[in-house]
Amino acid sequence: MIARIKGRIVEQQDHALLLDVNGITYRVLVPSASLQRISDQAQADNTVELVTFHYHQVEPSRSIPVLIGFLNDVEKEFFEAFITVSGIGPRAAVKALNKPFSAIARAIDEGDAAFLKSLPGIGAQRAKEIIAKLQNRVGRFGLIQDASAVAPGRTETSFEQESLAVLLQLGYKKPEALSMISKAMEANPSISSTEGLLNEVYRQRKTAG
Repeated sequence: MIARIKGRIVEQQDHALLLDVNGITYRVLVPSASLQRISDQAQADNTVELVTFHYHQVEPSRSIPVLIGFLNDVEKEFFEAFITVSGIGPRAAVKALNKPFSAIARAIDEGDAAFLKSLPGIGAQRAKEIIAKLQNRVGRFGLIQDASAVAPGRTETSFEQESLAVLLQLGYKKPEALSMISKAMEANPSISSTEGLLNEVYRQRKTAG
């Protein structure tokens, strides 16, 4: 069982890193919530150490070893709790965890199904199942210091808060408004004004409708 891996980052892919470990290159799956902070953890020579979840993906004719990496043990513990939900396997969890772990944990604890539905691959029914399984069990993970996962240049005050206030005035419920803002910022991280954010929210709703 591989518990940790340390190597030089050769390539960063969607949901994965290629790590050179003494001349052998390993592909390690990594949730976006962790990938967004990899540069903060890497050493000067681009070397990084990850805590790993190691399992075998069993198929009819073969068994494939899979490594999933995290920046620390607490992130791994949250991941392990997340995959206890029926229907969420390790690979699905890697794709779903694309927002800060602390934000996802708080959404679960607060029963915010709208936020959870915004995660890749998580529909309305699965969001309810996550809340039913994990609510009141993951509150401590809301204390994870992962605010640096917010893209450079973004703030969690000013235009995002102002946009939230506008959406509330327009009659949207807070969980729904927060979900729309999150999706808009994910789609266009360069947004830097209330007007730009609300325009992106409108564009996405128009496209979806």
